Amino acid sequence: MNTIKPIRRALISVYDKTGLVELGTALAAAGTEILSTGSTAKTLAAAGIPVIAVEDYTGFPEMMGGRVKTLHPRIHGGILADQNNPEHLAAIASHDIAPFDLIVINLYPFTQTIASTNDFAECIEQIDIGGPSMLRGAAKNHGSVAVISNPEQYEMLYRAISNGGFTLEERTRLAMETFRTTAEYDAAIATWLGEQLEVEDEWKAAIFHRIASLRYGENPHQRASVYSNATSWIQPGIAQAVQLHGKEMSFNNYTDADAAVRSAYDHSEPCVAIIKHANPCGIAIGLRIEDAYEKAHACDPVSAFGGVVATNRPVSLAMAKSLAEVFTEVIIAPSYEDGAVEVLSKKPSIRILTLDHYVNSGVERRPISGGLLIQETDLINAPGDSAKLWKQVSGEPVDVEVLADLQFAWRTIRAVKSNAILLAHDGASVGVGMGQVNRVDSAKLAVSRAGDRARGSVAASDAFFPFADGLQILIDAGIIAVVQPGGSVRDEEVIAAAKSAGIAMFFTGVRHFSHA
Repeated sequence: MNTIKPIRRALISVYDKTGLVELGTALAAAGTEILSTGSTAKTLAAAGIPVIAVEDYTGFPEMMGGRVKTLHPRIHGGILADQNNPEHLAAIASHDIAPFDLIVINLYPFTQTIASTNDFAECIEQIDIGGPSMLRGAAKNHGSVAVISNPEQYEMLYRAISNGGFTLEERTRLAMETFRTTAEYDAAIATWLGEQLEVEDEWKAAIFHRIASLRYGENPHQRASVYSNATSWIQPGIAQAVQLHGKEMSFNNYTDADAAVRSAYDHSEPCVAIIKHANPCGIAIGLRIEDAYEKAHACDPVSAFGGVVATNRPVSLAMAKSLAEVFTEVIIAPSYEDGAVEVLSKKPSIRILTLDHYVNSGVERRPISGGLLIQETDLINAPGDSAKLWKQVSGEPVDVEVLADLQFAWRTIRAVKSNAILLAHDGASVGVGMGQVNRVDSAKLAVSRAGDRARGSVAASDAFFPFADGLQILIDAGIIAVVQPGGSVRDEEVIAAAKSAGIAMFFTGVRHFSHA
């Protein structure tokens, strides 16, 4: 059965006029009658393309500043008439309505407008009404009408013109893409209005577009793909990173890279984070990015093998030379100094990514069976995160260097999975205990990994010590100060242990659990 349907009559009304003249020229050359609206019609006419103005066809002028121009039976009747249904054909014939074979519409730029202005009235004016109505009507009636909703689909239209029209399969595909377009448009409007009314928590919508299929998921038997949030151009993240070299990214590469980037950007100083299985095996800051890398790698060189590295500064040539000596799965940075990519590229398997602009979205979504958890991102911006507001509960006042290490440890502990203990010295982690089911085991793990470096270091705990036993392990290893939230019913017992050891202990009043 031949499902190709000729394009005899088209309606074009576009905000984005990219490729409009070329499109009109191709349709006119194919003998297609073109109807159009407003500025679209003027653009086509100025190019010498025969066009019928919609108001001339309907006999009804545009009004209300263009709010009403296509909302007319002669337009929607021509869009919605099932051309295989004799009753529909008779109905439109009785009202002197000609059917359309092609609708080309793109919508007012609502999302771009809300991103650029807080003017409520201006945003409201960018809510398209006629466009979505015509798109949905044509998509519903795709058995008779082809619908183009994006300039990127023009190449497909040109092929159809050459082939004598669209097939039913092509029209169905275009209809699906159109409904996705209008769904995304309406979701953006509903989300924005909810934010304006401060009732956004009552309803959530998010649209994601597939970027690529991955070889597999966490394990080889799991299928996986990577998607980009439709609003990621406002808040870019790891999904928008550009790969300069290396094998394709895997599922685990993406999750570790996401954790690494966020960890590096937890700090304002030049910082390097090395992540393995979503946990840090080294985080450090330094005056130069190569210094930060050397200190981060020294924390746990064994675990750093095959790790994912992120920086919040350009990768220097010196850092690239050091990094090239270690097997690394992924390096992601805002940019690379001259020669750095060339040095790193000598390792054929390393994935070199650039993310020139990173913004934490401020919201985390976590699927659960039958639903979704949504929370504000832990951004380390609570009042208790400022050392000025910490409460010292034991020990003598600490010097500037020790306080700086405590502040570094406190910001860094956010990146460690609970229960989390981190030892730090000279702006670098020296021992990390993570993901244990009790704080004692985390303390033991941090001390074990630090070895001799534990003596003279400071410690951070992401939540309070429920007993003094976890703290005592750190004391016995030689730490000189500790920062923790406090708030345990046994705080006095823990404070007494710190006083007995003569170490400084600070309470923040805020915790930084990270479970997933």
